Amino acid sequence: VPATLQRASHSAVPPPSPSSTAPPSASQEPCSTDPKLCLSPPTAEGRQEKNTQSGLAYQEGRLQKLLKMNGSEDLPEAYDYDLIIIGGGSGGLAAAKEAAKYDKKVMVLDFVTPTPHGTRWGLGGTCVNVGCIPKKLMHQAALLGQALQDSRTYGWNTEETVKHDWNKMTEAVQNHIGSLNWGYRVALREKKVTYENAYGQFVGPHRIKATNNKGKEKIYSAERFLIATGERPRYLGIPGDREYCISSDDLFSLPYCPGKTLVVGASYVALECAGFLAGIGLDVTVMVRSILLRGFDQDMANKIGEHMEEHGVKFIKQFVPIKVEQIEAGTPGRLRVIAKSTSSDETIEGEYNTVLLAIGRDACTRKIGLETVGVKINECDYENVPTTVFTPLEYGSCGLSEEKAVERFGEENIEVYHSYFWPLEWTIPSRDNNKCYAKVICNIKDNERVVGFHVLGPNAGEVTQGFAAALKCGLTKKQLDSTIGIHPVCAEVFTTLSVTKRSGGNILQAGCG
Repeated sequence: VPATLQRASHSAVPPPSPSSTAPPSASQEPCSTDPKLCLSPPTAEGRQEKNTQSGLAYQEGRLQKLLKMNGSEDLPEAYDYDLIIIGGGSGGLAAAKEAAKYDKKVMVLDFVTPTPHGTRWGLGGTCVNVGCIPKKLMHQAALLGQALQDSRTYGWNTEETVKHDWNKMTEAVQNHIGSLNWGYRVALREKKVTYENAYGQFVGPHRIKATNNKGKEKIYSAERFLIATGERPRYLGIPGDREYCISSDDLFSLPYCPGKTLVVGASYVALECAGFLAGIGLDVTVMVRSILLRGFDQDMANKIGEHMEEHGVKFIKQFVPIKVEQIEAGTPGRLRVIAKSTSSDETIEGEYNTVLLAIGRDACTRKIGLETVGVKINECDYENVPTTVFTPLEYGSCGLSEEKAVERFGEENIEVYHSYFWPLEWTIPSRDNNKCYAKVICNIKDNERVVGFHVLGPNAGEVTQGFAAALKCGLTKKQLDSTIGIHPVCAEVFTTLSVTKRSGGNILQAGCG
C-alpha cells in the first residue's frame, strides 16, 4: 500500500442532505495541481506501507511547505482554519498531528457512510477499523490454530477437541479497535485539533460544506486543504450483490460465523480473507476471473495459490458471478450463486452461506466537489515500497516483480537468484517443506544491484522491512553475499543465494540448512 495520506474512512457517498448533492468527480486517483490543495492518492485497503511515505513527506517537508511553516504568514482573519483535512484515517490523522506541532489551527472531517448491510466504524480509517489491524489479528487467529496442531509433535498433550469461536474472536478484535478509536480522539483533543464527524464537500476554493449524519450542514473555510479520503470496496453491479453479499468492510465485525464462504476476487484482500477463514476451519472457495494477485510477481502469486489449495482452499478459475439469490434467510442464511465462464457460455451454480466480494476498491474522491475547485486528478506511481500479503504463507516484497524487471531492463540484463527454504520450526511437525521461497532480482549492468526482493514464508513482513531499507540504500548481490546470516532464521537464506533461474539448478531443500 504504497501511500500514507489516504488511510481514511471518508465515504464515497455523502450523508442525506436537505439541500444539495455534490456531483461526482471524473476520476479516482487524486493529484492536485492547485498549491492550495494537497491530495493524497488512495491505494488498496489499509496496507502496511503507510510509514514509508509519511517519513518521505516529513523529510522533504511537503506538509510544512503546504502550510508555509516558516512563520512568515499568519492565519488570515477571513479563514476559520489554517488546514482542513478531509478523512480521519492514518494519513489524515498523521498530517493533523504534524500540522498541530507548528501551532496551526487544524480541523479533521471524517464520515463513514454505512455499507449496504449497515456496517460503520469510528475514527481511524480503513487500516484501523476494516483493514490492516483486524485482518492481521484474524490471520494470527488462524496461525494459532496451526500452532496448536504443531504443538502435539513438540510434546504438548491437548486432550480436548480444539475448535474456534467466531464470536469470541470478533468481540476481542472489536474491543481492541474501539480502544484505538478512542485513543485517536483523545490525541486530537490533546493537540487542539478540531474533529467533526461530518462529510466534507468543496463549495469553493477556500470553502467546504460539512454534513453530519442528520443532514445538518455547516460551512467552514481554510487557507489549505488536505484530502485523505481513502477507498471503499467495489461491488459487481449484478442482481443480488448489494442485498446479499458482504465486503471486507462487513467481515471483521460480522455478528455470526460466516460458514461456507465464497470469496469473489483474486486481490490480496480476497486471498488474505480466504486464508484466515480456511485457517479457522471454514469451507472456503475462491472464484477467480483471471489471475491471482494482479500487479504482484506472478511466480510468487502462483506459489501462494498452490499452497492455499494444498491447505483446503478451493479455487474456481475463469468464472465470474452474474447473479446472487437468497435461498434461505438467516445468520448465516443460504445463497445461490450463478456464475459464467470468462472463456465460454458455460454457467455454473453453487450454494454458500456467505458471499464475500473482494474485487478491488474505488477511491473516495468522486463526490467531494473536486470539480468545484478545479482539481485535476490522475494516477500516481510508486516504487520500492515494501508490502506484505498476509496469506497463510505470508508474502513480502519490495521493488520490482520479475515481469516488471524484464520489461524495464530486458531479460538478458537481469539475474534472478532463488531458493526454497524450510523453517526449522516446521521440521518437527514435518510440514510444508519446499513451500517457503526466496528470490532477489538483480540488474546485471548496475553491479548486480538488487531491484526486486521477494520472500514467501512465516513473518514475511518482519523479514521484508529490514531488507527494504537496504534496497533504498542501493543493495547489491555482493553485499548480500558478504553478510553473515543469523542461524537458524528464515532471513538467512538471502545471504546464501547462489542458484540462478537461468542456470536451472536444483533449489529444493532437505533440511533447515
